[in-house]
Amino acid sequence: MSGRKVTTSRIGRFGVLSKLAGGIATGVMTEASKQWVSGNRPALKDLVLTPRNLERMGKTLSELRGAAMKLGQLLSMDSGNVLPPELSELLSSLRSDATHLPLGETAKVLKANWGDNWDQQFQRFNFTPVAAASIGQVHYAELKDGRRVAVKLQYPGIRKSIDSDIDNVAMVLRWSGLLPEGLDLTPLLEEAKQQLHTEADYLLEAQHLRDYAERTKAIDYLEVPAVLDELTTEHVLVMDWLDGKPIDELVNEPADLRNEMGNRLLSLAVTEVFEWGTAQTDPNFANYLYDADRRVLQLLDFGATRVIPDALQQALKQLLTACLDNNQQAIHHSACLVGYLDSTDPEPYAYAISQMIELATSPLRMAEIVNFRQLQIADELQELVVDLRLKQKFYRLPPTDVLFLHRKLGGLYLTLQKINADLPVRPIVSPFANAA
Repeated sequence: MSGRKVTTSRIGRFGVLSKLAGGIATGVMTEASKQWVSGNRPALKDLVLTPRNLERMGKTLSELRGAAMKLGQLLSMDSGNVLPPELSELLSSLRSDATHLPLGETAKVLKANWGDNWDQQFQRFNFTPVAAASIGQVHYAELKDGRRVAVKLQYPGIRKSIDSDIDNVAMVLRWSGLLPEGLDLTPLLEEAKQQLHTEADYLLEAQHLRDYAERTKAIDYLEVPAVLDELTTEHVLVMDWLDGKPIDELVNEPADLRNEMGNRLLSLAVTEVFEWGTAQTDPNFANYLYDADRRVLQLLDFGATRVIPDALQQALKQLLTACLDNNQQAIHHSACLVGYLDSTDPEPYAYAISQMIELATSPLRMAEIVNFRQLQIADELQELVVDLRLKQKFYRLPPTDVLFLHRKLGGLYLTLQKINADLPVRPIVSPFANAA
């Protein structure tokens, strides 16, 4: 793995994105010339979405890392399937595909945080990261006393570039004509800035780790890595190394283990939302491990942890109750409380939203065991959303707190589908509804 240095200055990062915009413009003109000579008159987005332009965009966002890459991730998950499929596929690939730092840059970050003799604390430090993402990368290391740890270090200059990066990437996307004309991303962009500043605060993430460890200490099948306070700083987070396997590898395990871990994933998610009022909202497969021998689910990466406001938590509980009861009037009322609807929405929009809620929550009303691999909910929801956003031209997105919960619950659904889980969904979820 060769690595690439991060461009840290605001002017330098703007220059990279300007170069991207220029490259796309050149590609558009070249493709337009070819099409016009052939007698075609293609739409702008078709000229933009050439393989060469998509390659330019993916490479640039991956190299910039930080907010530029993270915004791509958020858009790919939260835009309501209104982006062109080619762009959505490219942005989705950014969720786990970042360019890591060269060895020398990694050493500079560690020296800046721990001093000149930082390496004397370790008997082993692997400079090749085990994971590289939008804000930082993770290394395996062993302390002098033999304790194995994960060292998560932040790319230099990332925190300072968050606001300008998001504004600049949004500008490129709007200029290119890839965003639907009526789609207002302003609330999501502002929330993305706030969320990214939160994720870049490693001291805050360390506190979330401690909080989750406290909440789960009496649950013997959940494990959270302990934080090493003496080595943790704003830009470097050090915690115990956990040896579990990635959660998606459960698909190769016996059915009883798949279902047991699936049950725990679902139970954890509803507990976070309806009991703790705090949820880790990044659904990346890499954030969950399992230990088959000890039958333990291991939780990683709490940078995207969000506190759910009390009013929203109660509204979600009312919506859950209404969906379990299949009470149409209560579903509509609760959808208004959550923020999916308001009194000014036209009847076709309100009907479409109610349809989507009923479809998304249909496993709650199944009395039998639910096989997630056989469910077609995601495809059916996509058809409804495309009709709503593109044909009926309704682009209003739900509140950002709800969008981040969509990320979590959508990721949970995909995980349960990936591991081929068979679960009694209603008995697991119904205890969290309001009492009759």
